Amino acid sequence: MLWLLLLSSYLIGSIPTALIVGKLVYGIDIRDHGSKNPGATNTLRVLGKGSAIIVVLVDIGKGALAAYLPVYFNLDVEPLYFGLLAVVGHCFPIFAGFRGGKAIATTAGTLAVANFPLAVIAYVTFFLIIFITKYVFFGSISVGLSLLVYSFISPEQNFELIFLFFTFFLIYLHRSNIRNLILGIEPKINDKNLINERIPPKNSNLKM
Repeated sequence: MLWLLLLSSYLIGSIPTALIVGKLVYGIDIRDHGSKNPGATNTLRVLGKGSAIIVVLVDIGKGALAAYLPVYFNLDVEPLYFGLLAVVGHCFPIFAGFRGGKAIATTAGTLAVANFPLAVIAYVTFFLIIFITKYVFFGSISVGLSLLVYSFISPEQNFELIFLFFTFFLIYLHRSNIRNLILGIEPKINDKNLINERIPPKNSNLKM
C-alpha cells in the first residue's frame, strides 16, 4: 500500500496541467512559447489570466491531494513526503517527456495539507519578494530559503536536510532565469512587452 501511494503521488504530480490547457484550448504546446516552461507563470505570460488561474488551482490541488493520501488511508507517514513526490512529478512528469514546471504551485498545495503554518510563511515570503523585486523566480527561490530558515529556528521541525536539498533543487530549476538575469533579458512581472506574446484561443469566442 505504501509504495503504491508513493507512486500514485508521483503520477498525480505528473499531470501536465499547463500542457493540457495549452493543447485543448489554444492548440499549442506551451513549451514552445514564452519561457518554454509548462508552469503557471508562463501560462499567464502566454495564455492569459484565466488559463493561469486554472493551472495554478489544479497544480495546487495535485500537491494537496498527494499530501492527503497518507491521512486518508490512515498511514503513520509524514504527508510532506507524498507531496514532495508530487512536486517531483510536476517538475519531471512521465506524461510529458519529463519536461515539467518549476514546483511552486504544487509545493503550495503540499504545504497547505502537510504543514499549513509553513505554507503561510513560505508564500507570504514568495509574494513579498516578487512585490519588491518584480521577478517571479526570486520569489520562487525564496520559498525554499524561507522553509530552510524556519526549519532551523523552529525546534518542532526536523526537515533541515529536506529543505536544504529543496532550496538547491529550486535554484537548479530556475537556472535559466538566473542566466537570463545575468544577461539582462529576464522579464519582470510588470513588463508590458509580455502582452505581445499572448496567443488567442482556437475558438475566438472563448476568452481566458
